Amino acid sequence: MLPVLFSLVLQSLYGAVDMLIVGRFGTTAGISGVSVGGNVMNLFTMFLNAITMGVTVIMGQYIGAKRYEAVNKLIGNAVAFFLTLSLLLTVFIVIFARPLALAMQTPEEAVDLTVQYIRICGAGFIFITFYNFISAMLRGIGDSHTPLLFVAIASAVNIAGDLVLVAGFHMNVAGAAIATVAAQAVSVVLSLWILRRKKLSFSFQRRYFAFGSEIPHFVTLGLPLTVQGVLTNFSFLALNAFINRLGLAASGGYGVAQKVQMFIMLIPGALMQSMAPFVSQNVGAQNEKRARAGMLCGQALGAGIGFFIMIGVYFCGDSLARLFTADEAVVARAFEFLRGFSPEAVVTCVLFSYLGYFNGHSKSLFVMVQGLLQTFLLRLPLSYIMSIQPDASLTGVGLAAPVATVFGILLCFIYYKHMGRSLVRK
Repeated sequence: MLPVLFSLVLQSLYGAVDMLIVGRFGTTAGISGVSVGGNVMNLFTMFLNAITMGVTVIMGQYIGAKRYEAVNKLIGNAVAFFLTLSLLLTVFIVIFARPLALAMQTPEEAVDLTVQYIRICGAGFIFITFYNFISAMLRGIGDSHTPLLFVAIASAVNIAGDLVLVAGFHMNVAGAAIATVAAQAVSVVLSLWILRRKKLSFSFQRRYFAFGSEIPHFVTLGLPLTVQGVLTNFSFLALNAFINRLGLAASGGYGVAQKVQMFIMLIPGALMQSMAPFVSQNVGAQNEKRARAGMLCGQALGAGIGFFIMIGVYFCGDSLARLFTADEAVVARAFEFLRGFSPEAVVTCVLFSYLGYFNGHSKSLFVMVQGLLQTFLLRLPLSYIMSIQPDASLTGVGLAAPVATVFGILLCFIYYKHMGRSLVRK
């Protein structure tokens, strides 16, 4: 988990550094442009990551069962699939950048900057695709250290690029987007070079670089996660649209809060990403007792750390927001949202440990169902209701997230008990 956590910390610096430097050396409209454009790109990245989770889980099960020839075939088929997918998404993102920005109800002052950010990042989507695929592949074999090296290199390139292009050449949003794509490109090139020199338990065989039988296997497993990820991200886009209607300060404040929110979610994200391959390898080795113990340990560890994060964010969220902007109106709106959101630091650790456990068992259909239920029954309706109140505060909007997560935990607990009885009968 620790290398995954450090990787996520560094990966979060992409958006955080973009926001921080644009906030300091760009414009308020630029903050909104990076925020909204980043949300749109996150939609496509989450779509991609959901499918790569299928590769991670299946690879872990093959490794646990010592089926190394099947691993070779899986990798070759996945390369062909993700290469094609990335090219198709690049064309789509570049062509539909403006409609996507307008659909987000982006403040008028920030529309052109948002389109600029989306198009530049979309043009480099092939690098985003293969960075995530290579990291997922390595996590599947239990190697979480090498992806940490990749993201460390990318973070350094991104920070340098932002300082040169945004602070130095005053390129505002365009500079932040170019730096992000360049960082991903450098990381992919170096990762391929490192993989060629690294001793792996599998090999890259050209005869498997084709649309073979493993593609339906990992797509079928990843598809429910893809549906959940896309619809959940649409819900975040809808939430962004609800808040955008409240004005530029609210839009910028939510954008800043999201960057702080990324760091709040690092522990839960690391738990889920490390839990799935850990559980899948133990499932392949038929060691269910260890898989369940790992999940319970993750919940206790995550919730314990999350408690202190919640306290810090609730009382000091305004100080965190000031790291990204000196605009006090934006800081105040960001702090409002963070106060409501802060309990998510605890409850999401419990939920994501459950989800990692279920993904490791290839139970992605349930993961999708619970995610959609909590999102569309609670999170979105409650967020909308809070956003339309007279003199609406973003605290109520932020509180919708932990309320929905508690509902998700209840669903997971019921399914976990049902699944335990099924495993005992087997």
